[in-house]
Amino acid sequence: MLNIKPVSDLRNYNDVLRDCGLNNPVYLTKNGRGRYVLVDIAEYEKKNALLELYAKLAEGEKQIENGKYMSLEEARARLRKKYAE
Repeated sequence: MLNIKPVSDLRNYNDVLRDCGLNNPVYLTKNGRGRYVLVDIAEYEKKNALLELYAKLAEGEKQIENGKYMSLEEARARLRKKYAE
């Protein structure tokens, strides 16, 4: 269930922070409209890491579409050469 509170509840921020936990963000409203979201730092970092991963995957897909890729054997040979030194 969504945890929605008016931004004025931040006057008692300890109560608001107590309600904010992992996978349990607190949505803050201002003048009756959604305005802010408070999330646990671990959840925030996890979501940012996922966004970075999705961006890298999208970049890889574009490279494949443009014909810029190598076979598994080529990749292995390249890695062996790089890390054998």
